[in-house]
Amino acid sequence: MTAIDPGSTTLAELARELGVDFVPSLLETALTHTSYAFEQGGEHSERLEFIGDRILGQAVAIWLYEHCPDDDEGMLSRYTHALVSTVSLAEIARGIGLGTHLRLGKGEQRTGGRDKDSLLADAMEAVFGAAYLSAGPEAARDLVLRLVTPKFDEVSRLGAALDPKTALQELAAARGGQAPVYELSGTGPDHDRSFVARVVVASRKGTRVLAEATGQGTSKKAAELEAAMRAWQELSGRER
Repeated sequence: MTAIDPGSTTLAELARELGVDFVPSLLETALTHTSYAFEQGGEHSERLEFIGDRILGQAVAIWLYEHCPDDDEGMLSRYTHALVSTVSLAEIARGIGLGTHLRLGKGEQRTGGRDKDSLLADAMEAVFGAAYLSAGPEAARDLVLRLVTPKFDEVSRLGAALDPKTALQELAAARGGQAPVYELSGTGPDHDRSFVARVVVASRKGTRVLAEATGQGTSKKAAELEAAMRAWQELSGRER
């Protein structure tokens, strides 16, 4: 499926691009955030998200079972976790221009809600729920598979994005390295601190550096996670 130009689509055009005969009111509800409903009244997307989450999980689990016959339960669970994650769904939502259609309250609009991972992922689930109620289980399943399964080629990156520190530690061990070592520094007053983390992965004998990266954030954890993700990207891109 090709990316949709977010600047030129109406909801009807979005529905046509997605290939689903949506009930217009259901698609509109799927794209209505609670902040908008609180200010303007009417329904919001959370009940559709509930349905969509179940449809998404079931469709992906069955697809993985059929397409990965040599993988055990643990590996299938890891694949599923990555494919249905907030990171994955938000990327899919951006690819179809979903953010431009979101109905948001004024506060969410001011703070960039149209590009927030959590809002986009929730809206994507709600769209799956709206597809189910509009056109039935087969149409909803097909929509999930068309949008989500192409991400399988990126499942390692998506999994690392969910837990970059663990992913880096596992990759370091697989590549013959020591456990990652983090160094932290902070600047600024207590109410406005900024942190920089540096992570180094050395070879098992300590004779060379396999990966090194830095990250920044407003908390120690955020800085370390960014550094870990960058180091994982560096290490995963190297030849074994």
